[in-house]
Amino acid sequence: MKYFRSFLAWRIKHIEEKHFVIFLSILIGISAAIAAVILKTLVHSLESFVRNIAAVDIVNWLYFALPFMGILLTVIYIRTLVKDDISHGVTKILIAISKNKGFIKLHNVYSSVIACAITSGFGGSVGMEAPIAFTGSAIGSNIGRAFRLNSHKTTLMIGCGAAAAIAGIFKAPIAGLIFALEVLMLDLTLTSIIPLLIATVSATIVSTFLLGREIVFSFNDKLEFFYSKLHYYVLLGVVCGLVSLYFSYVNQYVDKRFSKIKKTYNKIIIGGLILGILIFFFPPLFGEGYMSLKALLEGKDFSYLDNTLFYNFKDYKWVIVAFMLLVLLFKAFATTVTTSSGGVGGVFAPSLFMGGITGFIFARTVNLLGFIHLSEVNFILVGMAGVMAGVVHSPLTAIFLIAEITGGYTLFIPLILASAISYLTIIYFEPHSLYTRKLAQKGELITHHKDKAVLTLLKIESVIEKNLMSVRPEQTLGDLVKVIAISKRNIFPVIDECNNFLGLITLDSVREIMFEKESYDTVKITDLMIQAPDCVTLSDNMDTVMEKFKDTGLWNLPVIDKGKYIGFVSRATVFNAYRKLLIEFSEE
Repeated sequence: MKYFRSFLAWRIKHIEEKHFVIFLSILIGISAAIAAVILKTLVHSLESFVRNIAAVDIVNWLYFALPFMGILLTVIYIRTLVKDDISHGVTKILIAISKNKGFIKLHNVYSSVIACAITSGFGGSVGMEAPIAFTGSAIGSNIGRAFRLNSHKTTLMIGCGAAAAIAGIFKAPIAGLIFALEVLMLDLTLTSIIPLLIATVSATIVSTFLLGREIVFSFNDKLEFFYSKLHYYVLLGVVCGLVSLYFSYVNQYVDKRFSKIKKTYNKIIIGGLILGILIFFFPPLFGEGYMSLKALLEGKDFSYLDNTLFYNFKDYKWVIVAFMLLVLLFKAFATTVTTSSGGVGGVFAPSLFMGGITGFIFARTVNLLGFIHLSEVNFILVGMAGVMAGVVHSPLTAIFLIAEITGGYTLFIPLILASAISYLTIIYFEPHSLYTRKLAQKGELITHHKDKAVLTLLKIESVIEKNLMSVRPEQTLGDLVKVIAISKRNIFPVIDECNNFLGLITLDSVREIMFEKESYDTVKITDLMIQAPDCVTLSDNMDTVMEKFKDTGLWNLPVIDKGKYIGFVSRATVFNAYRKLLIEFSEE
């Protein structure tokens, strides 16, 4: 520790912070990539081991039990060792940025990796991307705070960690960069773009070195796009938006139902039972789904019916379409049941899986109807981008991710078209993604709107004024005059002996009678006080506070907590704090 403090002192004297941030972005990129490789290797190794065991039983009975075991082991690990909530990784990153000044606990550097490996490896129908993004952010947060960076730079390090993690797990540096800008809503400035780029490139290099140069979805045949079929991609974009909306509604519904189950192990039993039944009848729901997507892209759609009750009907052309439709509908339930019952994972992979299935169903249906022949591979890939753009509300991330993990930009135009239309379709019904909905409802969501972002960072506790002198309801005008004589403020809260807020008195309201000495003993405080038109609570966000100032036209509002008087908040204090924070937030 002594040597570390000496290094910090030396660094401050000899290395400019902007140069040191570049060095840290490389360090974070390498660390996040190693974490991504570890998670990917763990999940795929465990999933392969589990699949080999399950393959011995031709009727898939183990598929019924294994996901339940995964959720149970995950919950036991979290409750006994982690002892903290590590679900909803991306939402936790946004909370750290908006509420906690970039603070993420040290255990998140490894806890999400282990928990996700158990959940997904045993067949939980979730993805690795949200947990690894949370892990990368935790690495960035702890490195930033260890080297004494301010909250602004620490937030940038969080973005570098998340971007590097996404880049590392997909070997897609541009997608990782855009994820930080679009999903985490970091500012696109010169001071942020360079560290983010360096972090994602560093992560991609390390991931490629450790895992090889092979891209996620490689093709021997060249992908081709014909402008004459552009309108089909437009229609696919609308369908993807509606599928995204369905996923969002199912997520809300299932999550709400499970939140009503109070006992943890009841959640595990119910969730494990539902998930086991779904995977028993529909094996493609097992795990993250990338193996199933690869089979679909290789034209092995018939393999989806292997070891299922539908196998004997595989020669009927419409059976595979109907089966895929059921897989699509139940994937949303399988994913949400996994996370709601205690599993750890994200919606990236499920959204890509559902998008691929959507594109396949769309193209196969058109082909079977005989109107025209569509490339099923093209529509699978474009569908992946379309549903992801809708579910995560990140069209740019979806576009570049699919372009990078397929090794080319041949489908760039249909990717842009379908992703944009899908996004526009879902925001008509649902303005917030699965990551941001709850934060937006609480007014805690950082956005690219700088004024609103600063207001989100500004907390009510930091602007409460407690230097106002109070009076009691049983006191008289004479007592009030004595308080006015020594007070530097012109507002006087009226509180009782239990600190309950009863009302207030303003100097303007008593100015005319305060010199009538004959009234000093006869006029009571209760005769003079007025009710506040509105009040602020400790749970209010600054957007709400500013709305209350606007609606009442007042310059000062009382702050109340469960009826108890806390203090006052004034426009002047809020504006001063806002200006100070804006300077820090806009620092280049």
